Amino acid sequence: MGKIVCLMGKSSTGKDTIYKELLKRKNIAFRTVVPYTTRPIRAGEQEGVEYHFTDEEGFQALKAQGKIIEDRAYNTCHGLWRYFTVDDGKIAQGETDDLLIGTLEAYQKLVAYFGAEKVLPVYVALDDGVRLQRALDREKKQAQPKYEEMCRRFLADSEDFSAEKLKEAGNPKSFYNDNLDECINEIEAYLLANLK
Repeated sequence: MGKIVCLMGKSSTGKDTIYKELLKRKNIAFRTVVPYTTRPIRAGEQEGVEYHFTDEEGFQALKAQGKIIEDRAYNTCHGLWRYFTVDDGKIAQGETDDLLIGTLEAYQKLVAYFGAEKVLPVYVALDDGVRLQRALDREKKQAQPKYEEMCRRFLADSEDFSAEKLKEAGNPKSFYNDNLDECINEIEAYLLANLK
């Protein structure tokens, strides 16, 4: 049976880029699990690619149907934003492995929902100074930069991915992304060894 690979890390560690590159690799065939969010779409994002974009009403309707596997709510500088995973009946089914991006909390909820044997964590790490510069460079490209939210998210990551919380989650295998190609190759080798 297929497993769920949960790619996680603090903001601006390169998760989205690594995710896209892993999908291009020929050695592993992944089925994508696209998360949902109620936050506004950013420049360059596409519906159904990075996220399924919805609103609070859409979230509540899915919750009422019992389809929410895990969700996180953030009181941002721009209002309440939710991020969540929906059980569409396809996750962890069949022989194909699933790939998704999540948080440490999302990983733990996926384990609780599907079982530890079905979920393989991959933690992407990077120096905080490099992350902050990447976040700033990305935010500058937005039509209406949200610097306050960028700072809030950066600070929240320190708590969300604290050493204590990583330990509680079993200290997931960590990959340092100071060289993108090397990091992706290391992750691919790890996945090939653990998805068989």
